[in-house]
Amino acid sequence: MTEIDIQFTVNDTVKHVKAEPTRTLLSVLREDVGLTGTKDGCSSGDCGACVILQNGRVVNSCMVLAPQAEGSEIITIEGLAVEGQLHPLQRAFGETWAFQCGFCTPGMLISCYALLLSNDNPSREEILTAISGNFCRCTGYQYVVTAVQQAATEMRATTATGEVQHG
Repeated sequence: MTEIDIQFTVNDTVKHVKAEPTRTLLSVLREDVGLTGTKDGCSSGDCGACVILQNGRVVNSCMVLAPQAEGSEIITIEGLAVEGQLHPLQRAFGETWAFQCGFCTPGMLISCYALLLSNDNPSREEILTAISGNFCRCTGYQYVVTAVQQAATEMRATTATGEVQHG
């Protein structure tokens, strides 16, 4: 099969790749771009381990064909930390033990990050809805809710004091 040229921006960096049109965005991100934080859990869009933001929308990258990324703005788990500083959500996940084995964590963090982009004070129910596409076999999700609420509080306080947020 003939490879095609694909250009997209991932974590604020323009990328040019050549890929067969039948490859997934997940495989291109992991194998061609070297961003292995996004995981392949099921290859069928059911588990959420491969969640990324594409043009501001939460998507399962295992269900996106590489050519569909043409011209896209993509954020992966590697894009949350800036200049070695963890995003408040990443810190909160660590501080509250919102993860155990960690396999689902990248997708879970991106889903929660997307929620916080649109809602700076989400309720428990809103958080659970936001992560409803992320399957975790290890946690009871309560610590995830706690982490998101903690991060939201920190982010609101940072915004109120005029400090620059990253991520």
